[in-house]
Amino acid sequence: MATVESMVVEEQREPEKPVDREKTCPLLLRVFNNIGRHNAMSEYHRGQTPANELQIYTWLDATLKELTSLVKEVNPEARRKGTFFDFAIVYPDPRAPVYRLREIGTTCAGHKGQDDGVSLANKKFVIGDFLDIAITPPRNERPNQRRNRPPY
Repeated sequence: MATVESMVVEEQREPEKPVDREKTCPLLLRVFNNIGRHNAMSEYHRGQTPANELQIYTWLDATLKELTSLVKEVNPEARRKGTFFDFAIVYPDPRAPVYRLREIGTTCAGHKGQDDGVSLANKKFVIGDFLDIAITPPRNERPNQRRNRPPY
């Protein structure tokens, strides 16, 4: 008997057709990242986008972990172990002249997580949508505040 939790996981990970990356042309993924938070929706207005654009050629079967690795290659501040990457799809609202943001998952540099294997296709990414990533570096720890050391 399936539990509600297992049904949710199965729903997230619908079987998808594998993409033959040798024969399939990649798509241009426009990625906008920001330290500490997602970009403001007001920055996606009337053809305008945030200034911090990263362009990645990839496929719909690209996973969040794969995209994390690509972002880390060009962002030195995002390479530290424990850095969180909160992914969201930014898409045009079909009923109004505005963009909407839908969070799709989180990865963490140097750690395995439940969203690592989630692909763009799993989250209903449509070619032409944007990807917005909030990058949160790990908290700095001073040497005398390490675990197992009593505070004085």
